[in-house]
Parts: sequence; structure tokens; C-alpha cells
Amino acid sequence: METQKVKTCFTITFTADQYQQAKSYVEDMRKHPARVFWRGKEGKSDDELIVEQIAHRILSGFYNENPFLAGKHIIKMDAGIAS
Repeated sequence: METQKVKTCFTITFTADQYQQAKSYVEDMRKHPARVFWRGKEGKSDDELIVEQIAHRILSGFYNENPFLAGKHIIKMDAGIAS
């Protein structure tokens, strides 16, 4: 099967509660430095990790469990073929 790369940019919105949940998750992950969570995240700030976690949860909800709720947080998506 041939695959292609697509670069996608999502514009999302999130609540203070979602931010606090993601912050707690990142703080908990700090206690477990050997977990898969940390692969590719070296050098990222806590704010970057928190926002990345929020985006992951919103997009996972959109594709997997609750598209209507998650869809409220996705404002815009731009995509194009990556080289």
C-alpha cells in the first residue's frame, strides 16, 4: 500500500477545565520519564506539552468516541500534500 504525507494544521478552542486536565496529565507523566509519552517530546516546554495533549484528546474524540462534542472545539483545518 502506498502512503502519502499530508501536513495538516488545526485551529482549536478549549476550556479552562480541559487545560487543567491536560496540565495534570503532563505533571503525572513527569513522574514516569520512561513512558512512550516522552518519545519525540524532548525539549518541549510544559505549555507545548499541555496544548499538544489537549489537541490529541480533541482530535481523538472527533475520530473515535464523540465527534459532535469534539467537533465544537475544531474551528478550522488546513491541509496540503507534504513533500
